[in-house]
Amino acid sequence: MLDPRGPRFAAAVTSVVLVAVLLTGSGWLALGQAAVFALTAADPRRGPYGLLFRAFVAPRLGPPAELEPAAPVRFAQLVGLVFSLVAAVGYLFGPTAVGPIAAGTALAAAFLNATFGLCLGCEAYLTVRRLTTPR
Repeated sequence: MLDPRGPRFAAAVTSVVLVAVLLTGSGWLALGQAAVFALTAADPRRGPYGLLFRAFVAPRLGPPAELEPAAPVRFAQLVGLVFSLVAAVGYLFGPTAVGPIAAGTALAAAFLNATFGLCLGCEAYLTVRRLTTPR
């Protein structure tokens, strides 16, 4: 179970990184964000942005009102990984429009999570679970 404020903090940092990707057109920065997504998809508690949250932000906050399961967050990180890898490939190897479109899509999802707590990847995970779980 996770403190839901951690993934929102991570989404805010991710948003800043993705804005930098869009402004600079850096495929290497997109690849760096992909590495962060990969680490966090393996274990959300061990991702670098989550470590920053727990070390510097969480101690200044009270305990969370509720906790959320880690599985939807891991799935959302996998989706982010795919989009950031596509962005990196687009920026590094072309076609030209692929990088900004993939980075912009990832930015939109990260921004929604950071600003409104709406995790599109988490919602997709829950939808897939509902559709594939036998009744």
